[in-house]
Amino acid sequence: MNANPDVRPPAVSVIMPVLNEERHLRGAVRAILAQEYAGEMEVVIALGPSTDRTDEIAAELVAEDPRVHTVPNPTGRTPAALNAAIKASRHPIVVRVDGHGMLSPNYIATAVRLLEETGAQNVGGIMHAEGENDWERAVAAAMTSKIGVGNAAFHTGGEAGPAETVYLGVFRREALERQGGYNVEFIRAQDWELNFRIREAGGLIWFSPELRVSYRPRPSVRALAKQYKDYGRWRHVVARYHSGSINLRYLAPPTAVCAIAAGLVVGAALTPWGFVIPGGYLAAIVAGSIPAGKGLPLKARLQIPVALATMHMSWGWGFLTSPRSLAKKVIASRRPAVKAEDAKAA
Repeated sequence: MNANPDVRPPAVSVIMPVLNEERHLRGAVRAILAQEYAGEMEVVIALGPSTDRTDEIAAELVAEDPRVHTVPNPTGRTPAALNAAIKASRHPIVVRVDGHGMLSPNYIATAVRLLEETGAQNVGGIMHAEGENDWERAVAAAMTSKIGVGNAAFHTGGEAGPAETVYLGVFRREALERQGGYNVEFIRAQDWELNFRIREAGGLIWFSPELRVSYRPRPSVRALAKQYKDYGRWRHVVARYHSGSINLRYLAPPTAVCAIAAGLVVGAALTPWGFVIPGGYLAAIVAGSIPAGKGLPLKARLQIPVALATMHMSWGWGFLTSPRSLAKKVIASRRPAVKAEDAKAA
């Protein structure tokens, strides 16, 4: 990573927003502290108003290792948590990690090397979904298949290169300072929105399959539906806030929702031929689930079409029903969430 082995790599701040993460928090922090990285490191956990044992576990982690610190996030919202953690951190490289994400052992060392090699402002890799039961395995298969998420490299993999956005991200602090941190109005899609601003300012976002973070899917159909409805809703807000930021991949789910709804109405009211569209969609996700579920238990494979339909329909419905009032609120808030001078003073 460095030409001179006597020169230590740059110090790193790992920021982690958490809310009700008692199930995964300890494992996620352990994966950070066990990183194969020679530079100085700190972990700043932003604590939302959890109703489980998250705060207690975080306090135990602070007592066990002096590199771990906490900061309050009374709003419970992810962008506010990230900004609070950025402000409380102090190192030139900022690594974002979620409370249910597990870093691969050389993640930080590889990310710092890539920042140096590419000159990028932010680098990221693959969101490697892994389930712990049959439903979560089905969701993981759907989230890592092209029929589930299209050609999104951070879900399905691909060659290293410039990207619109990446999963989580490892940033140069100055890039975050220049952009004023995350926009606190974006409850979802805050990563995409921040990366768009970095690119608009001339910065490079770099994807590399060398970087890998294990991700735990939502534990139920209802939780998955809410997650993807929020994704669609807030991706539409990004499109309103930043003209020219939308592409055909993001329009596929709302188009599918409209087509299926129209087919059902026509099929019920006019002609059975209308059912061809929803029937064709059902056949497509069933067929697509076969390669996606290769190697999984039968019970998990049978649930992949349910996961796919939940993701597609929820995302599309969220996109279509995203209220314009959200975009107006965001546009009215065009002010930095973290001032550069505040971040420098932290």
